[in-house]
Amino acid sequence: MNESTLRIGVLMPEVLGTYGDSGNAVVLAHRAKLLGYQSEIVHVSCTDAIPQTLDIYTLGGGEDIAQTIASRRLLTDRGLEHAVQNGKPVLAICAAFQVLGTWYTDAEGKRTEGAGLLDVVTLPQGARAIGELVSSASGLQLERELTEPLTGFENHGGATLLGRDALPLGFVTYGVGNGQPGVAPGLAEGVSAQAGVQQGREVSREIPDGYRATEDGKAVEGCVQGSIIATYMHGPCLARNPQLADLLLARAIGATLPLAVPEIPGLQRLRQERLAAIK
Repeated sequence: MNESTLRIGVLMPEVLGTYGDSGNAVVLAHRAKLLGYQSEIVHVSCTDAIPQTLDIYTLGGGEDIAQTIASRRLLTDRGLEHAVQNGKPVLAICAAFQVLGTWYTDAEGKRTEGAGLLDVVTLPQGARAIGELVSSASGLQLERELTEPLTGFENHGGATLLGRDALPLGFVTYGVGNGQPGVAPGLAEGVSAQAGVQQGREVSREIPDGYRATEDGKAVEGCVQGSIIATYMHGPCLARNPQLADLLLARAIGATLPLAVPEIPGLQRLRQERLAAIK
């Protein structure tokens, strides 16, 4: 990395850009500018080779078909894997959270192999999680860096379970978060699991061995593993959570927190507005 220039990657935005998550790179670039760093946002399409030498990588949300395209791309191009091995910070949102895992099951019940960069698996919830989401990192790995609540908007049908190597990003204080496995696709709402079996449909209720949906009996959100931070929070996430943005920047530039980013007008009002919306 040039001493004063950051290269911020947006991977596969044509398939992982449904919810405006590319805005996370814009937030990082703006906060870097306030710190005196020049930055370049690098859009890496599905047909481009994934560079190993970017300073920060961001991936967003997408639909089932888009996820499949992204998964296949990450399995054939290991550029992101090499970047993770080199400790480059990665932010994965929603579908990207699932795609970076070991495998995920889509709304049709089809299991797809993931990139294997996160020790997580995803199954259908049975009901879609839509709405405001708030979590707290208190008591978890990043509690010193993330002292304020994390907020975002969740919209996902999958329940992501954490394996041994994956730690929660936060405990859910409002919303669903990573969720719990529910009945398999094809069951009408309100139909029992046993009735589903009698109808000849498989039911996805059991948590696979070695994975967990909760931590200390509490609902969790997101995942932290190595240099990767994953979450279901849209917003864009970093526009609503400046501490998380600064954590990624600090890791990229080798700085300690807190970063001396000047106050951005309206930012705290946005956070207060979103937190007040859940009350």
